[in-house]
Amino acid sequence: MPISFLLMVNKQGQTRLSSYYEWISMAERTALESEIIRKCLSRSELQCSFLEYRGYKVVYRRYASLFFIVGTKPSPEEEENPENELGLLEFIHTLVETMDKWAGSICELDIMYQLEQVHFLLDEMVMNGFIVETNKANILRPLDLMERESQKAESMYR
Repeated sequence: MPISFLLMVNKQGQTRLSSYYEWISMAERTALESEIIRKCLSRSELQCSFLEYRGYKVVYRRYASLFFIVGTKPSPEEEENPENELGLLEFIHTLVETMDKWAGSICELDIMYQLEQVHFLLDEMVMNGFIVETNKANILRPLDLMERESQKAESMYR
């Protein structure tokens, strides 16, 4: 399975968004998240953005005050994880660029106050752990349509 989880974390280590594409128990999720976040935040900017932890290949990137962390794990029939680290780094970059286009300049508050839209945007890009769309216009079109319809509904009641 290509992507097992995606995390958005602030510099203090608080998870702002988590999306899992394989079943992991809540206790294991919490432990895994805290350990991976601690590992990523403790690394210097001079170190590479890839690490292996508990069988996961973890790729992360820091944008302003947010860390975007993607974890992949090989499927049971594979011994080695075939996922391309640079491809995942490019996916993170595309995700951030798309969020910037959607919200102006993406920040932690945008994610906190518009969590549903961020999940929707992420669901447009990733389905079942597979990256299905990278075209920013195609990703943002459904969000724009939803926004337009909600504005119509609001104006109808005034």
